[in-house]
Amino acid sequence: MLRVELIRPIPQLLVGHAARFGGKVAFYDDRRSVTYADLAERTRRLAGNLVDEGVAHGDRVLIYLDNSVETAEAYLLTTRLGAVGVCANPNAAPAEVAYQLGDSDARVVITDDAHLDHVRTMVAARGVDTLVLLVTDGAVPPDARSYETFATAEPKNAPRDDLGLDDVAWMLYTSGTTGRPKGVLLTQRSCLWVVAACWAPIVGLTPADRVLCPLPLFHSYALDLCVLGVFAVGATERILPRFTTSRVLELLTSEPFTFMPGVPTMFQYLLHGTRGKGFHSTTLRMCVSAGAIMPAALNAEFEQEFGVQLLEGYGITETSTMVTMNTPGGGRVLGSCGLPLPGVGVRLVDPVTGEDVGVGEEGELWVSGPNIMQGYHNRAEASAEALHLGWYHTGDLGRRDANGFLTISGRTKELIIRGGENIYPAEVEAVLLKVAGVADAAVVARKHADLGEVPVAFVVPDEAGKVDEPALLAACRQELSHFKVPEQILEIDAIPRTGSGKIMRFRLQERLIDA
Repeated sequence: MLRVELIRPIPQLLVGHAARFGGKVAFYDDRRSVTYADLAERTRRLAGNLVDEGVAHGDRVLIYLDNSVETAEAYLLTTRLGAVGVCANPNAAPAEVAYQLGDSDARVVITDDAHLDHVRTMVAARGVDTLVLLVTDGAVPPDARSYETFATAEPKNAPRDDLGLDDVAWMLYTSGTTGRPKGVLLTQRSCLWVVAACWAPIVGLTPADRVLCPLPLFHSYALDLCVLGVFAVGATERILPRFTTSRVLELLTSEPFTFMPGVPTMFQYLLHGTRGKGFHSTTLRMCVSAGAIMPAALNAEFEQEFGVQLLEGYGITETSTMVTMNTPGGGRVLGSCGLPLPGVGVRLVDPVTGEDVGVGEEGELWVSGPNIMQGYHNRAEASAEALHLGWYHTGDLGRRDANGFLTISGRTKELIIRGGENIYPAEVEAVLLKVAGVADAAVVARKHADLGEVPVAFVVPDEAGKVDEPALLAACRQELSHFKVPEQILEIDAIPRTGSGKIMRFRLQERLIDA
């Protein structure tokens, strides 16, 4: 059932929640907490003070912060300002963030001590007058303004609070796994539709939930679930600065958390962290995974070890996150990412003919619905290519069974063609991850003079620190066709991934070139 009452402008929800929940904590981290009443007041003052500074309707505000309460506040306050919140990865290379600053033409940067020097360099190189709001527990330097002062000082002007549901509210840059990131334009309606169609009715997020968030908040999955979803339903959330296995396990067993989102690699590491030790929580009711393909074996093992359901869904930035989701209880298909959300159309299409494929056949996933982006910022040609006749062409490949359950098999651009045979990296990776001693794995193509391309596997050893290469190859030969078996296995300290858990395969291919 669609929870339509949740699809309202953020300022309206803020005022309503302040009255309904008052002193209840909305978000907290290692430094501070904010109640729903405080959240309404602080965002009012922040937006009003930015109006006083001359920030105009539609201006872009770059949010360049580590995970914190202020990050969540910033995503909400920009809607009260009538501005566009631009979400930057705090762990990205400074040159990448500088590109996003210039591409978005942001007039304000909200940042913290850890990134201030990078911001100074970017602003100076850009040569455009830029207001820098600094989140800090220390003194504020002359070239910045205090975020906390803006949040507590009474402004001359009221917040605009006039951003329409279908006006652009947030700009999130694509992960850049294949090239230069593009700014994805999302609205309040598109994002809150996912909350109303998925997080509240299917996952069952309610005011009674206490959420542990180890996800990076700059990513669309976390923005929609861990900021907008938690806020819209009136839940309480602890925001972690970053994911670490030991910290997450400690908190899950020491505080009464009921719900935790993650990406497959996080659940893989949590499993490694509990082996031989066990896990016990009397409150945790559910975990969800998105952002990358969840191997069925990992899903089943995690549920057995942790005693809670781990629901997989599928989503991407251009669809305001979720497209499909599994439901609690029976009827799931492990390895599948579930059924389409209410109001969301899904097609699997032959990329060559443009015709829909049959049950069990592989095709490119096309999506339509109210959760689709408005387009790419300043990329008319790319927008027209991705959005055609009301359908967003995802570039992801999948199959659908007779009951409509969708399984993602890979990306059209990740396909490895070895002597005319198609190899999807995810299929090989699923086998590698089941072998003892492997903490993470990724498969990429290496050029071959005779075969065109061959698969090469990168593997991360677990805490024992040793990978048994013959065992890996034996497992692949047992479960895969001969042409899918990796030609080479290389150990690596960590698989390069985006904040959503997607493998940055071009980084691994660069290592092949360097080698």
